Amino acid sequence: MARIKGAMMTRKRRNKVLRLAKSYWGAKSTHFKMAKQAVKKSAVYAYVGRKHKKRDFRRLWIARISAAVKPYEMNYSRFMNGLKKANIDLNRKALSEMAIADPTAFAALVDTAKKAL
Repeated sequence: MARIKGAMMTRKRRNKVLRLAKSYWGAKSTHFKMAKQAVKKSAVYAYVGRKHKKRDFRRLWIARISAAVKPYEMNYSRFMNGLKKANIDLNRKALSEMAIADPTAFAALVDTAKKAL
């Protein structure tokens, strides 16, 4: 039986890593060993970054809602508590968009939350 050597698959695997490291600085973009480490590390950063993105957007939405309910003599936590008691299930993203795009509807929501408290 003929012996099968893995040169083709090895080259494909190495080229795939080097393609991912194409824009890296110095030897990290040309040497496989260093490129492999850099690509693995950047994948870790990307994974963590996707988690941080969710965290940051939630923080932004909460800040927007808090700023939007201030003129109605209310704070964020009391507003959210009032919505919960009034059985209004809107997520923070929708509430912050409503506060920006449709202030009259948001004012109605604030009144509903006040009455529920």
